[in-house]
Amino acid sequence: MEYVYAALILNETGEEINEENLTSVLEAAGTDVEESRVKALVAALEDVDIEEAVEQAAAVPAAGGAAAGGAAAAGGEADEGGEEEVDEEAEAEEEEDDEDDDSGGEGLGQLFG
Repeated sequence: MEYVYAALILNETGEEINEENLTSVLEAAGTDVEESRVKALVAALEDVDIEEAVEQAAAVPAAGGAAAGGAAAAGGEADEGGEEEVDEEAEAEEEEDDEDDDSGGEGLGQLFG
């Protein structure tokens, strides 16, 4: 999440969102910077109007905010295939969360009999 925050800081200050600037902001914040994540974020934001994406995310109700905000951040105006991909990712994350919730004590029970 700190990578996205760094990009938002750069956008707010009018600085170019590139690998060097993003890395500088992250290092200044004391974050261990992963070069691959920096490159991926810069590439993902290349054709995104961040101001528009933030406005759209603010307009979405809280219940659907995560999926819509993710779609806006991932590519702005995504085609239908991109939206399906984001939906599938969101569903997969929800399923993982559900699995984690369901297995709260099962792992310990198996360890201790």
